[in-house]
Amino acid sequence: MTNHHSGRVEVICGSMFSGKTEELIRRVRRATIAKQKVQVFKPEMDTRYSIKRITSHNGQDFKAVSVQNSEDLLAKVEAETTVIAIDEAQFFDPGIARVVEQLAAQNIRVIVAGLDLDFRGEPFGAMPILISGAEEVEKLHAICMVCGEDASRTQRLVNGQPARYDDPVIMVGAAESYEARCRQHHMVPGKPDA
Repeated sequence: MTNHHSGRVEVICGSMFSGKTEELIRRVRRATIAKQKVQVFKPEMDTRYSIKRITSHNGQDFKAVSVQNSEDLLAKVEAETTVIAIDEAQFFDPGIARVVEQLAAQNIRVIVAGLDLDFRGEPFGAMPILISGAEEVEKLHAICMVCGEDASRTQRLVNGQPARYDDPVIMVGAAESYEARCRQHHMVPGKPDA
């Protein structure tokens, strides 16, 4: 088993369909090949593919533990764990940033994946805090479903039309409700002028 000399935080962020979970799984698999003790966590609300696995949109998956909140996650960390991966971090309570820092302070490598922006194009949950405290941040891009350019935004659709600004921020879904869009083609009717 490989122990780390110091903890670190790695954040993988971007829009939906940019490959965040796929990259998280890649890093976790490499850690297991290196015989590191890995635990993967996901929020209970993410039931799109499986309750006991994280799954990328292209079908890759890895065993995971569903947790209610950041304190529940912390309580389920096993003593010998050296790598912790957290998928869909934007859905956790604000305490997730403190928990991630606490784990890194215990010489654990923490890999976090999540949406950096919500469907409105605004910072999502604790992601800005996680990004600012990380040793490494990788921002992935999808392909804009309108023009084919790099997409950095997540477009929510309701009956095929862009969701309004005052719609609820959290709505778990996949291709039936969301598209990747570039800045130019991302639309949020009713959004106050910046």
